[in-house]
Amino acid sequence: MRMTFKYRLYPTKAQRTALERQLDLCRWVYNKTLEVRRDAWQNEQRSLGRYDTNLLLTRWKQECGWLNEGHAQAMQDAQKRVDLAFRAFFRRVKAGEKPGYPRFKGKGWYDSFTYPQPKGNWRFLDNGRLRVSKIGDVKIKLHRPMAGTQKTLTLRRDSVGNWYACFSCEVEPSPLPVSSEMAGIDLGLKAFAVLSTGDTIKRQRWMKRDAKDIARLQRKKEKLPKGSAERRKVIRALCHAYRRANNRRNDFAHQESRKLINRFGLIAFENLDIQDMQTNGDRVVNRNIADVAWGRFVQFSAYKAESAGRAVVLVNPRGTTQQCSGCGEVVPKDLSVRVHDCPHCGLKLDRDLNAALNILARGLASLDSGPRSPRL
Repeated sequence: MRMTFKYRLYPTKAQRTALERQLDLCRWVYNKTLEVRRDAWQNEQRSLGRYDTNLLLTRWKQECGWLNEGHAQAMQDAQKRVDLAFRAFFRRVKAGEKPGYPRFKGKGWYDSFTYPQPKGNWRFLDNGRLRVSKIGDVKIKLHRPMAGTQKTLTLRRDSVGNWYACFSCEVEPSPLPVSSEMAGIDLGLKAFAVLSTGDTIKRQRWMKRDAKDIARLQRKKEKLPKGSAERRKVIRALCHAYRRANNRRNDFAHQESRKLINRFGLIAFENLDIQDMQTNGDRVVNRNIADVAWGRFVQFSAYKAESAGRAVVLVNPRGTTQQCSGCGEVVPKDLSVRVHDCPHCGLKLDRDLNAALNILARGLASLDSGPRSPRL
């Protein structure tokens, strides 16, 4: 399986300039490739593929000498991204969705470039530095050991201007001992998660911790003229505030998902359409849904389960709260009603625990209807 190991880079001023230059060149190639493919279809009804545009890159480098400053494979990878964007667009069109057409990347909206193979492109030095083609020997903080075989390297810039090296590595799974414990998990806003075992994961309010600081910086930003140096400083401070909240959210999701994977052999989640849930018009609820980041938590749990030999299943969320986990009858209740009290079988328990039990039952039923892993 593939895993990504992310490390902080500390480039010098000259190296930072070289990194920014590579970004600009790859962004130019991305936009030019998108333009050519769009015009070829609109003017000639001709579809260009990835390798057709790779041939055009050679001609562009002859016409524009400054393109030779860029790394050839990194620019080819930018063309690959355009191809993937078109593939995703057409796949969604065929599925009956209404996807947005691939967009051009403005300055500041292209934040990474990729070296698709290690040979001759990067290597580690003994003095705690990473030698990268076209960039130089960059100081790197290896805060954790890297596993597996390195396949690609992506250099990424975040919203505050920090640089990271992201190594995509092919690793062997490391299965955990077999566990017979199972859990259905109901994700919510009052409590972050309620498990079918009766355990609860308390909700953390990351944005609330920085809300006053963010609101103050937002007001200060609006008072400053656009393009001024002071406004840029405030925007940078604002990005730092959002970054802190995001780091806390990631850390929480990693730690809690690891606890679940270490304990349970099977975990069932609701297959929530989070974007659709945020179209209810209630700004407070939408903000809270975005803050808890359910999708990220499920994603982290899923990839950890794959490596550990555990199972994560997603079930249909329809009616998990209304259905009685004891007898299966539907017991309608408003969101304000926090206790499930079944008039048919007499079962009385917390509504979230009732939903978690239904989620687990549906997860087990989905395994019975399809092939089951030998580890289960």
